[in-house]
Amino acid sequence: MVGLCRGEQRRGGSSNLRAMAKAKQLLEDLTFAGPHEVLRGDLALVGQPGVVYTPKEGRALPAVAFGHGWLQPAGRYRELLRHLASWGIVAAAPSTQRGPLPSHRLFADDLLSTLEMVTNVRLGPGAISVDPLKLGLAGHSTGGGAAVLAAAKAPAVRAVATFAPAQTIPSASRAAEQVECPGMHLAADDDLVAPAQGNAEVITRAWAGPAQLRTLPKASHLAVAEGSHWSQLLVHGKPHRATQRTVRALFTAFFLTHLTGTDKYRPLLDESVKAAKIVDLDEKEKAAH
Repeated sequence: MVGLCRGEQRRGGSSNLRAMAKAKQLLEDLTFAGPHEVLRGDLALVGQPGVVYTPKEGRALPAVAFGHGWLQPAGRYRELLRHLASWGIVAAAPSTQRGPLPSHRLFADDLLSTLEMVTNVRLGPGAISVDPLKLGLAGHSTGGGAAVLAAAKAPAVRAVATFAPAQTIPSASRAAEQVECPGMHLAADDDLVAPAQGNAEVITRAWAGPAQLRTLPKASHLAVAEGSHWSQLLVHGKPHRATQRTVRALFTAFFLTHLTGTDKYRPLLDESVKAAKIVDLDEKEKAAH
């Protein structure tokens, strides 16, 4: 798939500079909230703990189910979910499997159940509907790994994005071999919990479809999480606003591109930016040998 590849595309000097400038501008634009007023709902009303954020109105909308990190409440991603909804994407996060020994397999099932719920259950005052052909998955840490497990079982899923994805049981990297839709995996440079080399990089290399790995500087494992939580006593890292802004923008560009078919934000997916550099895995492998 053009624009989402394993390595960077090389261009001539002037055209490359223009492309980089365009990507930088799109990144900046997408860090701001979108044009939609946002509503918040409770997934528990339809039988599953969690939250859902939707645009106030819209038919045949895209939807994304987001998996939280180890021990993290769904509320630590509220601004990310709200941001996606402001750009026209229904964003839901189950709040299950939050104990110290979660079942990654069951969490993956919960993510798929969440997509089924937002597709088939009435949302808001009735002015909202989800297109079953526009479904995506996302996640952080083990929630990212669970999103990969879920995607391997659900051909209807059209795109998967993760931040600091962690290996799971069963193996997320093994499951990635079955995922043919586009994938984007964001790795934190200072991640001591799920370093890219054994997690995001392995998952990206194994991906059956087009996949991209990016590294975010000055980001730790919990950089994408919002606010404070007692789990920070056990899990290395802390929230980082610059990382959160970058993740919101990239997730928005990725899902709008691959779930709605627009090419408006593709330049951001095609180019490295200072805040999220694309890793050329082929070049890295050559250098290792």
